[in-house]
Amino acid sequence: MSFISTKNIKGDITGGITAGIVALPLALAFGIQAFGGINDPSAASMGALAGLVGATLLGFFAALFGGTPSQISGPTGPMTVITAGLISGVWASSSGNLSTVLITMSLAGLFCGLFQILFGIIKLGKLVRYIPYPVLSGFMSGIGVIIILQQIYPLFGMKSPVLVVDMILDFPEIVSEGFSLEALLLGLGTIAIISLLPKVIKNPNVPVTLVALVVMTLIALPLGLADKYIIGSIPTGLPMPFFANGSVDLSGIDWTLALKHAVIPGLTLAGLGSIDTLLTSVVADNITKTKHDSNQELIGQGIGNAMAGLFCGISGAGATMRTVVNVRSGGRGKISGMVHAMLLLAILLGLGSLVKHVPLAVLAGILITVGWGIIDFRGFRDLRKIPHDDAFVLIVVFLTTVFVDLLTAVGIGMVIACVLFMKRASDMVEKQYDSHEINGFDKENPWPDEGGMPDKAKHSIYVQRLNGPVFFGSITGFKSVMQDIPADVKIVIIRMKNVPFMDQSGLYAMEAAIKELRDRGTQVLMTIVQPQPKYMLNSTGVIPELVPEECVFKTFEDCTYYLRKTLE
Repeated sequence: MSFISTKNIKGDITGGITAGIVALPLALAFGIQAFGGINDPSAASMGALAGLVGATLLGFFAALFGGTPSQISGPTGPMTVITAGLISGVWASSSGNLSTVLITMSLAGLFCGLFQILFGIIKLGKLVRYIPYPVLSGFMSGIGVIIILQQIYPLFGMKSPVLVVDMILDFPEIVSEGFSLEALLLGLGTIAIISLLPKVIKNPNVPVTLVALVVMTLIALPLGLADKYIIGSIPTGLPMPFFANGSVDLSGIDWTLALKHAVIPGLTLAGLGSIDTLLTSVVADNITKTKHDSNQELIGQGIGNAMAGLFCGISGAGATMRTVVNVRSGGRGKISGMVHAMLLLAILLGLGSLVKHVPLAVLAGILITVGWGIIDFRGFRDLRKIPHDDAFVLIVVFLTTVFVDLLTAVGIGMVIACVLFMKRASDMVEKQYDSHEINGFDKENPWPDEGGMPDKAKHSIYVQRLNGPVFFGSITGFKSVMQDIPADVKIVIIRMKNVPFMDQSGLYAMEAAIKELRDRGTQVLMTIVQPQPKYMLNSTGVIPELVPEECVFKTFEDCTYYLRKTLE
């Protein structure tokens, strides 16, 4: 863990306070979204509390123990989509047992944190760079669409269905039954303020989401909205662990159900949160011209999410918008993230009563703008310009994210991307395989070191040049060029200088090709075999059982000398 620097204390305090102000409406909105799938009068207030607790504890401990000093962490759209699915599923499976829902959510957060700590310890932080852009683009765009679809119903003052398909199919029928015009106008007003205010006020440090929240809430107060249209009272005071007396009713909880529903979502949250966080860390690096410690960041995020889970808060990740606000407001060190968390804690301790009047439609408007900002419109605009393989991956991941689930989308996307990459790589390698027949000495097409072949050889000499790895993706081309060697050739030289790697598939393909050549009376020589392929060939006996050691040469000149000595 890097030390806490006080060199920029003033800027860190200013940045932390500004980031905390921006984080408040988002913490409330994401918390309520997470609990949107349960049919309980207290769902909104519980969600608001869970959002605040998660933002406070994750924000503090991730800043304290993390590896990106300027990063602000808290509930995010992608993480909330996972949590919302978890909560709605447990609500249905437990027949509406609210305590089981809270325990399962807490356990999932705890598992998320433990998995992230493990990721950091075994140093998986660098692997995020290997996720292809089409996978990330389709994934994030799908999450943005889900957030928007989920919030359309609250925008109209209605309860949102759980499944995306139901959100789409049921919308015309539900709207026709009547909606709250007041809620719709408040939500649209929120979207208008967030969209238009930055164009009027050019200062990027103005917290437009908070301005929208305050303005639209003040407008809504005289309307006297019914309880179902507002957050309602949320508890104040220090949060308690889920196992503490009075925090959650532990009697009658189906622990088997809770654990069953917590482990896999916990792993999903850990993977998604790690990706989300490390991408934000890269953004922070680009702005501050620093370099984060990715593995330490995962450990910090893990500690923060574990603490949030223990205290019934929702899981989160590094938040790009809040981090950018922090940096632009002067925040550079860990203190900024801790100050942001302490401000939220102060609100949780004493100002919770002021939050109860916030209309749910206002929070829906805030989240719709968040979802809109997550969608990668540039990726969709360039679909016709990018390679067809990349476009296919993007669309598949996008549709799978929206209509199936996030973990399946990432898994399918990575598999397809890897297969397509291997196909492209094998095509490139196959095109690089080169061979030519030398009758004595081919003066028209030698490589620089291929001069000096015996002039009076009785048999033609065939040089098979291999350029690139011999692996499972390229063995089709390898087999093809080896089978093209004329049947009357008696000596084949396999050039291995440009073969840095050989896997098991490539090894067996090489062994089969050499056996076939030997069976028809062809002598096989090998030159400039690199260390890894040499090890593979030695370990399985290809060398020296099929190709004797005296027929394996360190240079092509050595091979030439051998041929001149034996043939002339």
